[in-house]
Amino acid sequence: MSRTNKINLQLSGLEPLFVTEESIFVNVGERTNVTGSRKFLRLIKEENYNEALSVAREQVEGGAQIIDVNMDEGMLDGVYAMTKFLNLIAAEPDIARVPVMIDSSKWEIIEAGLKVVQGKAVVNSISLKEGEATFIHHAKLIKRYGAAVIVMAFDEDGQADTYERRIEICKRSYDVLVNVVKFPAQDIIFDPNIFPVATGMDEHKLNALDFFRATKWIRENLPYANISGGVSNVSFSFRGNDTVREAMHSAFLYHAIQNGMTMGIVNPEMLEIYDQVDKTLLEHVEDVLLNRRDDATERLLDLAETFKGDYKVNEKAIAEWRNGSVQERLTHSLVKGIDEFIEVDVEEARANSERAIEVIEVNLMDGMNVVGDLFGSGKMFLPQVVKSARVMKKAVAYLLPFIEAQKDGKSSSAGKVLMATVKGDVHDIGKNIVAVVLGCNNFEIIDLGVMVPPEKIIQAAIEHNVDIIGLSGLITPSLDEMVYLAKELDKLNIKIPIMIGGATTSRAHTAVKIAPEYKQTVVHVNDASRAVTVASNLLQAETKEGYVKAIREEYDKLRDGYLNRSRDKNFHSIEEARKNKLKLDWDNFTPVKPNFIGTKTVEAELSELVDFIDWTPFFNSWELYGKYPAILTDEIVGEQATNLFADAQEMLQQIVSEKWLTAKGILGIFPANTINDDDIEVSVTLSAVEVPQTAKFLTLRQQSQKTAGAPNIALADFIAPKDSGKQDYIGCFCVTTGFGVDEKAAEFEKQLDDYNSILVKALGDRFAEAFAEYLHLKVRKEIWGYASDENLSNQDLISEEYNGIRPAPGYPACPDHLEKPTIFKLLNVEQEIGVTLTESMAMWPASSVSGYYFANPQSKYFGLGKIKEDQVIDYAKRRGISTEMATKWLSPNIAD
Repeated sequence: MSRTNKINLQLSGLEPLFVTEESIFVNVGERTNVTGSRKFLRLIKEENYNEALSVAREQVEGGAQIIDVNMDEGMLDGVYAMTKFLNLIAAEPDIARVPVMIDSSKWEIIEAGLKVVQGKAVVNSISLKEGEATFIHHAKLIKRYGAAVIVMAFDEDGQADTYERRIEICKRSYDVLVNVVKFPAQDIIFDPNIFPVATGMDEHKLNALDFFRATKWIRENLPYANISGGVSNVSFSFRGNDTVREAMHSAFLYHAIQNGMTMGIVNPEMLEIYDQVDKTLLEHVEDVLLNRRDDATERLLDLAETFKGDYKVNEKAIAEWRNGSVQERLTHSLVKGIDEFIEVDVEEARANSERAIEVIEVNLMDGMNVVGDLFGSGKMFLPQVVKSARVMKKAVAYLLPFIEAQKDGKSSSAGKVLMATVKGDVHDIGKNIVAVVLGCNNFEIIDLGVMVPPEKIIQAAIEHNVDIIGLSGLITPSLDEMVYLAKELDKLNIKIPIMIGGATTSRAHTAVKIAPEYKQTVVHVNDASRAVTVASNLLQAETKEGYVKAIREEYDKLRDGYLNRSRDKNFHSIEEARKNKLKLDWDNFTPVKPNFIGTKTVEAELSELVDFIDWTPFFNSWELYGKYPAILTDEIVGEQATNLFADAQEMLQQIVSEKWLTAKGILGIFPANTINDDDIEVSVTLSAVEVPQTAKFLTLRQQSQKTAGAPNIALADFIAPKDSGKQDYIGCFCVTTGFGVDEKAAEFEKQLDDYNSILVKALGDRFAEAFAEYLHLKVRKEIWGYASDENLSNQDLISEEYNGIRPAPGYPACPDHLEKPTIFKLLNVEQEIGVTLTESMAMWPASSVSGYYFANPQSKYFGLGKIKEDQVIDYAKRRGISTEMATKWLSPNIAD
């Protein structure tokens, strides 16, 4: 077939790419994808586009014939990022020579890319998921922009998971594109869905074979169409075992190409040469892919245990490392997190040392230095480091009696660090991780726990003669606590440096608000990986002076820049913002009357919540960044994420089967209407008093001027105004899975097992969020019933593709924590389910979630952004508090 024949797929960057019958398989580079590469995501978030371009360049130099560009991440402006990156690529001839695959699940991002991309691109992807009308609309625009398109085998009934469904959807899509849209057939690329095999589930046995058969059918029956797919999906069951995964990718591609697959997203580093795959392994892999034996999965699973990385994990391998020197064995145990032989090896090291303390100072610290170097260079990740700490603690615990017997008063510590979550705040996962990392590096940790008042922190710092004070906080009021503590330390002329960390903290806040209140050094530590470097620089004589000077200069410059920056004048007054509020058509809208009005307690079995867990935040809490499940195959953190996920699954089963936690919740649904623009009046009939009472939720309104025609939104806009004559409704809830978490974590800590202590807390948080999602589903479909016919997948639920929202106090649409007491009072939360509020409005237990239910299908999540002083004053009057108090609670959102 000639390259000039018009029935070939032709793409281009600066150079053309022809996909013909004679073409080799077209490899699509996957690393310029924020969902698949932690490094690329970090660079884009930091707007370090120059280095991000190097990622694209490396792909092209590595043989990628197309580069896949994806900017789908919740905290990114995807339209902006896609536009800017593609514009930059266009100015780099060595990158721009290859075509671009514009990859997004959001049409506005795809179209933004189509407007600027150079050459003839590929759109990834469109489907019949939202119906033919949307499919046709998108296809026509893609055709107008002159791009080719990947079409997913997905329709209104879901993703194609059988051979029959694959060919049915692809045939229907092809007919619509060719006959209705008049889309060039050669520009259609089908993705018939590559799913994992060897999962242990019978319905997955045909996943690979059905893909091969569908590929062959499409090539024979849908003229000139091409086939693509994400190859790494097929080996998902063997994440963490690269040898097996590489063999599976190689064998899958061999058979897929034989059946007509023309291109695919493949990581070349995860691809073995087909002829060089171990013959026994290849046979077992192909038995699975081609479903040649009933026991194919079991046989491959058994064989896979002998293939881990580049060596066999068996008794011989264990014997090899056990034959090393005592130092080599200790280092191996620490790096790998193996505690099976640690006491034996420590005892051998002690017998060879004059004093027991030398085993810590020499042998164990040498091993932990290797851990530190690997962690610092990005070759080891937090879950592994915490496992190393578990081994270290067991080793130290064994040595302690010997050390006490030989004690001479000398300290071997690198320094004493006091750690505390400040008053009113109950979250400590991040603090505990930092404590573990510091402990691994021979720092002595005095951990005061959570909700620690300033006087206790000061007293403990003096009593223990600490070298550093570490402060942690998750909620907004914690920022003020840190400022207050800095002032108090300064008044007392205490000269201990402070390290600041936690979700709400930032380098800017530390420099502008905290550092000026304290004559000593204050440093913001944005993640655990920097804690050791910061602490060491603050304490080591050879680095302290220069480091402190550099920090002060950096923060002074940052503060001056912040205070002297040009103020953003693009704000409405609160009156103007209210005039520009979101105006819904209440005349033609009738709120759905709830099936139930009042309050009710709800309990759920933990097993019911498992499918509602969103795993992405779980990995983030361990500083493994990326979306689940893509993170499990990430080239950088994939192995660590996989191992952590396996441990989480094991503990999750224990939590469920042994009922470590309980899921308790309460919800209420009440008549409500908006009054005075921004307030929601709630009608409540108390059981003891039949006369209806009223309560109010106070909402805040955006004040920044938007693009032309965009409204300034408040949550109150989604509830019918009282003067509309329409009776509307609002719900609120509080759920917890936190009772039992602290007790279980304490058990692990007694066993010197920080890893599982942190793990159970992280899983407690995930269960709480899952319970909130589960209950919201019940509300939508049954209790309120405004979406009784809803039928969404778990991924759709995680992506919040349902009608209605459940915003929560303290989050972007409603940053005001003072709304929590109203929710707690309406629902009688403390008495009904035992969840309480601290003085800073944190919920205890920490694994708890509260918020509202809005049913209006036009309601949406949004960020309040910055507000002006006039709204703060107005808010104070509405709530009946002083302006100073309102300023305290809203300070992060107040524009200067």
